[in-house]
Amino acid sequence: MAANIITVEDLESFKEELLTEIQKLLTKRQTTPVRKWLKSHEVRRLLTLSPGTLQNLRVNGTLPFTKIGGVIFYDYDDIQKMIEGNKRNPHFIGKKLNP
Repeated sequence: MAANIITVEDLESFKEELLTEIQKLLTKRQTTPVRKWLKSHEVRRLLTLSPGTLQNLRVNGTLPFTKIGGVIFYDYDDIQKMIEGNKRNPHFIGKKLNP
């Protein structure tokens, strides 16, 4: 049986490949939720909102939701749309855009 000798360069190469794969997984995980529908506590954690603030977003129609039984669900795409729709550019506040 032949013996394989592992060199320091082999270990460094393996480390780099492993770190690259872990970074890819973490990036994918941060940009896309595991599920399409999120519960209230998940949305509060995602957006760092209090329960009252989340309720206000529901009541005033800013954030659409679905209620099944006693559980409220939010579509991740709706959350993204709400964030994009409320995006502000501080460079243009109070300025008129020239068409």
